[in-house]
Amino acid sequence: MSPVVAAVVVTFRRQELLTEALTALRSQSRVPDRVIVVDNASGDGTPELVRARFPETELLELPVNTGGAGGFAAGIAHALTGEADLLWLLDDDTVPEPGALKALLAAEPGGGGNAPVLVASRVVWTDGRDHPMNTPRRKPRASSSELALAEAVNGYPIRSASFVSVLIDARHVRERGLPIADYFLWNDDFEFTMRILRGRRGLLSRDSVVVHKTVTFGSTDADPGPRFYYEVRNKVWLFTRSRALSPTERLLYGGSTLRRWVRTFAGSQDRAALLRCLARGLGDGLRKRPRPTAEVLRDLGI
Repeated sequence: MSPVVAAVVVTFRRQELLTEALTALRSQSRVPDRVIVVDNASGDGTPELVRARFPETELLELPVNTGGAGGFAAGIAHALTGEADLLWLLDDDTVPEPGALKALLAAEPGGGGNAPVLVASRVVWTDGRDHPMNTPRRKPRASSSELALAEAVNGYPIRSASFVSVLIDARHVRERGLPIADYFLWNDDFEFTMRILRGRRGLLSRDSVVVHKTVTFGSTDADPGPRFYYEVRNKVWLFTRSRALSPTERLLYGGSTLRRWVRTFAGSQDRAALLRCLARGLGDGLRKRPRPTAEVLRDLGI
């Protein structure tokens, strides 16, 4: 029996890209059974566009902008209230190739036994190059059997993935929880997929291709401006409060984060602004903790 796939797309003020993304979902060789669009209080007529041009979608209108973290938490929570075996999470600037979902399903996520609980797509930019912003972290020290199982479906084992395009077994989301809504943006997908994958199998499928239509080609090392606050605060939350990482991984990814921050400062045009974000992020990350996602969703009326 074919699994029920619920696609969740979070959007904020990008009508043209959203239209392209939803048209691509409609054109899949294996169409999702449900498509849920979460509008993050765009205030630009996005809900009206979705209702008029994509009436088959389930539209969730949030009263305030909750960022990608809150949007995906709300969308996944909505999906889980209905029938959903697998959750396909996508950004609104992600345009999947026609066979993207079919290729993800070929890896048999959620099939039990040695089946993966999460399968990510290969993400390319508009010119066909692999997008460095969305390259999943390969799983360190993957066993020979894991490598063989992944290679059998033209993939490789991963330890984390992004929300640009990832298919997840809904049972494990019910068990391990929603994304942390209070992250707002940055590192929410990293924490969530690391938490889902801890002690379990995930892989990237090279045959599932999506185009991430970011304005520029580059990684998260690019000058982030004021958003660097969220990078710092959320990393502190991740390393001190999340169950996603083992003690060894905290050291490994903590060192990787410090090296990336050094590169970010080196390439910044406004290091003073980044220093202010660093100070605020460290302070808030250490003094505060993210609110429970259930509380955030309750405040949104979900």
